[in-house]
Amino acid sequence: MIERQVYRMPKAGSIKDLKVQTERLEQPEADEVCVKVKAIGLNFADIFAMQGLYSATPAGSFIPGLEFSGEIIAVGNAVEGEWKVGDRVMGVTKFGGYVSHIIINHRYVIPLPDSWSYEEGAGFLVQGLTAYYALKELGNLQQGMAVLIHSAAGGVGILANRICKKYEAYTIGTVGNSQKVVFLREEENYDEVIVRDSEFFGKLRKVLGERPLQLIMECIGGKILEQGWKAMAPMGRMVVYGNASFTSHGSRPNYPKLIWKFLKRPKIDPLRLPTENKSLMGFNLIYLYEQTEMMHKLLGELQALHLKPQHIGHIYPFEDMHAAIHMFQSGKTVGKVVIKVN
Repeated sequence: MIERQVYRMPKAGSIKDLKVQTERLEQPEADEVCVKVKAIGLNFADIFAMQGLYSATPAGSFIPGLEFSGEIIAVGNAVEGEWKVGDRVMGVTKFGGYVSHIIINHRYVIPLPDSWSYEEGAGFLVQGLTAYYALKELGNLQQGMAVLIHSAAGGVGILANRICKKYEAYTIGTVGNSQKVVFLREEENYDEVIVRDSEFFGKLRKVLGERPLQLIMECIGGKILEQGWKAMAPMGRMVVYGNASFTSHGSRPNYPKLIWKFLKRPKIDPLRLPTENKSLMGFNLIYLYEQTEMMHKLLGELQALHLKPQHIGHIYPFEDMHAAIHMFQSGKTVGKVVIKVN
């Protein structure tokens, strides 16, 4: 039996209720492995879940967190030939990731590349699968396409651009902070970078020139979504995987502000879609969690692209979880925010 440290919520509502505590962990079942967690990746879904804005959030007490990396310290008897103690792995979980140790079905961990750090491993699976599924499965990414990628300096945005470059796509990244522009141009080789402001639509039309905008990675919402839809060419596809405009910088949601944004949200009429000849799609990776065969297929295709490891912009120790979450909410981050576990 193992004693582990966990960050647990008594229920969704306020991030201030997230508290560290000690729990006991039993031995793994036959098809499970026990991983000593070395690093934890933060995601926007964590914030929405803790604030009670995520429909997939468990009722009652729960542990946030969707991805991790670490070292296997115990193996169930049915998977002893496949995994062994000491193997370095990265994994995904349907909540339960903010922990020092985790027991999980062996299908939800994969080998961590030898050249990757634990921090890089904790920043790859959720962002990589999100970007790849959105671009290839839903977006039908093709050679030379013009692709608009919002939150370009975030974990998904960085990997999405790298995937697009494998297809020689023309990538336009957007950010909310001008200080991120140089990084995206010089380090990540975006073709164009736009700061989202009141002139966004004009800037977008200018950088597009005569190119048709065929694919949008949409995670902002509000006017930005509406303007992107307007700029998108016939036969274009918008893939929605988040709504950052609904996030709060505080511990709790600002419900009056959320209600106002909800009422003012753009409305796309399905009756007009055939006339406009555009597609609007949405997905949430957590709902694919049980589709392990599909996840492994997509992961195999993603790994075949041989992308560089995730850019890790911020590392916090386990005991500074709240500081890391606050930084993540600030909108000032570049790359992945990761928790290092001793």
